[in-house]
Amino acid sequence: MSSPTAVVGTGSWRALLGRRYLGISTLLAGGVALYAINEFLTISLLPSTVADIGGERLYAWVTTLYLVGSVVAATTVNAVLLRVGARWAYLVGLAVFSLGSLVCAAAPRMEVLLAGRTLQGAAGGLLAGLGYAIINSALPQALWTRASALVSVMWGVATVVGPAMGGFFAQFGWWRWAFGAVAMLTAAIAVSVPAVLAAGRVGHSAVRATRIPVWALLLLGTAALAVSVAELPHDLGATAALLAAGALLVVVFVVVDRRLPSAALPPSAFGPGPLKWIYLTQALLLATAMVDTYVPLFGQRLAHLSPVVAGFLGAALAVGWTVSELLSASLRNPRLIARVVTAAPAVMAVGLASGALTQSDDAPVGVVAVWAVGLLVAGTGIGVAWPHLSAWAMGCVDDPAESGAAAAGINIVQLISAAVGAGLAGVLVNEAHGGAVTEARWLFTVFTVLAAAGVAASRCATRGQLCA
Repeated sequence: MSSPTAVVGTGSWRALLGRRYLGISTLLAGGVALYAINEFLTISLLPSTVADIGGERLYAWVTTLYLVGSVVAATTVNAVLLRVGARWAYLVGLAVFSLGSLVCAAAPRMEVLLAGRTLQGAAGGLLAGLGYAIINSALPQALWTRASALVSVMWGVATVVGPAMGGFFAQFGWWRWAFGAVAMLTAAIAVSVPAVLAAGRVGHSAVRATRIPVWALLLLGTAALAVSVAELPHDLGATAALLAAGALLVVVFVVVDRRLPSAALPPSAFGPGPLKWIYLTQALLLATAMVDTYVPLFGQRLAHLSPVVAGFLGAALAVGWTVSELLSASLRNPRLIARVVTAAPAVMAVGLASGALTQSDDAPVGVVAVWAVGLLVAGTGIGVAWPHLSAWAMGCVDDPAESGAAAAGINIVQLISAAVGAGLAGVLVNEAHGGAVTEARWLFTVFTVLAAAGVAASRCATRGQLCA
């Protein structure tokens, strides 16, 4: 088994984006960008959509069902890839995503829109997971770190492009055309698939096509639903029960999945090696990043920022994530990389702590600047670690045949931790009493503690077998 620091060093950006791998790199980035941009675009469109077709009581479900569909589909990525190959997996995912977009564009009422969003979520979860899986199977190991950075950077791009695109269409009341544009973009990406990906199955010859992990699918899907719905009730007891149910289902998933012949996660995730610590570090970092969900809201309420300026304040975390990820992916010294990854959760905690200490009513420009810098720092904590953690996850498995499953597992961890983080953020804001300042302080304080807890996991991830 390889320890993280023994993993092959990074290749160059020129090699990844050169003639040989440009097509694959573009497809990987495009699939993830499509999923991420659509998520943020829809949030911007919802007020116009509700005003047109009604269904305000179902407002939160537009995001909830998209998220649940993504988590469910994420558990099937490795099985689908091994069964039908990368080309058909991508084409099926893109076809379903396009269909879901068209359903949303034509929706006469909110219930139909929810059906389209569920289709989009399921297809998007598959496409996002295929990004990491194809990195593992179609690119040399020396390029895994940079390719992981490229895929992850698409989330940062989406936080700017998605709201801007959604705001443009919403400004003119063209929300249906926005979903139509997404469908056309999906079709354009699909055209490139046959030219980029060869037909046939992807993976090690020793690996036989596996069955869909039905139990994992059901458990994680129900867990994501419970956590997402937890932020809706105004009764503290119901909220606590739903959160507890979601957490318990995740634990049950871990217990059950390790004993199933058709598992969602590779066996190495349950062994003595570092993979479980790598996944846990990623989970804590991404769950903590969901603090960003409420930053634009607090920017408007506490600093009286316009919606556009508040949106850019919310993008500060994504900017820090994106820039630091591109820079960190170029690091080559294994010891330096290990130190950077170990320190990443602490860096994120420092950034969030600055926000927790400075929340106030009628915040002046100087305080808003402190918030922006703190969010940049928090995003940097994620960005410097993420590409290396992703490359380590694919390279440190016990059996090389598990590498594809380890790559698909990154997306499972990413989506379920985002669901938990978003649900927890919603609960903290909804249950805090005392106004927007109290809500913001509670949110940033709890997420600062959550980030700090990631230091223990990151230390174990970098030490590998020493902490196993």
